Amino acid sequence: MQKTHNAIAYEDTGKGPIVVLLHGFAEDSTVWKHQVAHLSVHYRVIAPDWPGSGLSPKKDTAPSMEHFADLLHAILSHESIDRCAVIGHSMGGYVALAFAEAYAGLLTGLGLFHSTAFPDTKEKIQLRRRAQEFMRENGAAPFVRQSTPNLFAATFKEQHPDEVTALVDRSSVFTADTLIGYYEAMIERPDRTRVLAACDVPVLLIGGAQDNAVPIADTLRQSPMAATTFLHVLEDVAHMGMWEAPIASEKILTDYLGYIYKRTI
Repeated sequence: MQKTHNAIAYEDTGKGPIVVLLHGFAEDSTVWKHQVAHLSVHYRVIAPDWPGSGLSPKKDTAPSMEHFADLLHAILSHESIDRCAVIGHSMGGYVALAFAEAYAGLLTGLGLFHSTAFPDTKEKIQLRRRAQEFMRENGAAPFVRQSTPNLFAATFKEQHPDEVTALVDRSSVFTADTLIGYYEAMIERPDRTRVLAACDVPVLLIGGAQDNAVPIADTLRQSPMAATTFLHVLEDVAHMGMWEAPIASEKILTDYLGYIYKRTI
């Protein structure tokens, strides 16, 4: 069911323990379509659209991971939800970490799906700055058409070109201002490895062996930080495991959620 609170649109599907799925850069909640369909059979799945994404209008407030975490908290409060597992893809993982820092008492689990608690390196910041300048000069659509296919592994692009094109088309509706703002928020985010180290709920880490956006080495470096960590490396997968390996991703999520909620499915 599609809902809106405080101008933030979100999908609210299924019944049961709460699972929150947070989308990443140049995406919206539909990026989780496979996982929502699978998980909502046994769980209540909430998947918001960040301001400027999907059905959520752009807000005047400058985007930040902390602001997005507060928006998620407002949704949960509106729905009278006091405990949930939060799993974020890429930029959504940065929001999940900000949420874990500010609202640790609401968490039953924390998942980073192709994401990292490490801050941007100098090289990554330079890449984002160049992308921002490109979008100022050329708009968002040319940037998305150029960059989005690079998020998929070569084999997937060859075997499923229509799916790659579908995501590119979906992402091409973003405005340059929105994506530039997202990049600024990512550049400004702090090192949150201490949040992982302090996490007292089980942490799920999912990485892609061919991921260039969040190198698998970063995922592996994070694995010993939390007291309890479930680490999964998806072979032949880059940055879009939800689409590149939906069945494997769904099994990983189901097993993890079954553990934290003590359910056998």
